[in-house]
Amino acid sequence: MRSALRTVPPVLLSCLLLAGCSSIQLGTSTSSDSSSPVPGAPGTSAHAGSGKAIAVGAGPQKHYTVQQQPAAGSCHYRYEHGEPLEDPACTPGAISPAVTQANLKSTICRTGGYTSGVRPSAYVTGKEKKLNAASYGFTGSMSDAEYDHLISLQLGGDPNDPRNLWVEPADPGHKKGAGVNNKKDPVETKLHTAVCKGQVTLAAAQQAIVTDWTTALNSLHLS
Repeated sequence: MRSALRTVPPVLLSCLLLAGCSSIQLGTSTSSDSSSPVPGAPGTSAHAGSGKAIAVGAGPQKHYTVQQQPAAGSCHYRYEHGEPLEDPACTPGAISPAVTQANLKSTICRTGGYTSGVRPSAYVTGKEKKLNAASYGFTGSMSDAEYDHLISLQLGGDPNDPRNLWVEPADPGHKKGAGVNNKKDPVETKLHTAVCKGQVTLAAAQQAIVTDWTTALNSLHLS
């Protein structure tokens, strides 16, 4: 017994000889499990994979008000695969707390639709669009640009959080005056279908959109 005690560090030995130290376990770690969830698996949070956590907005409101936008000229478009992308510093995205993985059937996947009941009025978004155009330095035709929810309403994006809305320019080669017509909308629809079919989680779809909508389908193996 004496030879065994010699192998125990003096500080720990003293503790073991005192009352109340019986709960100490040798050779165990107090750190939590460091294993990460499989991206897209049920229960994965909105920061699935290597992306940053997505902000949570106020959610649907009975009465929306015009939201303050970033300072004029402070936001800058970037282009991937020839398509316009948002400035992640100005438009990082925001999700609605009213839409979760657990309530998809009663929210974005419900029969009869969801978006029309939570969308802000054109009066509010029209004013925000003009302000946001100044934020991005957009000088093109406003009728050809979409005031876009980065994380679309059909993917649980927050309806009126300024972090989730930006003036999206028309696609390259778009005929001036032809109205809104971009390639992001079909991507959002395919992601919505995949979420409602259980092919990917809501969090995975949201993260794919904020990372790069032009690669979202490929990154989730949905293309």
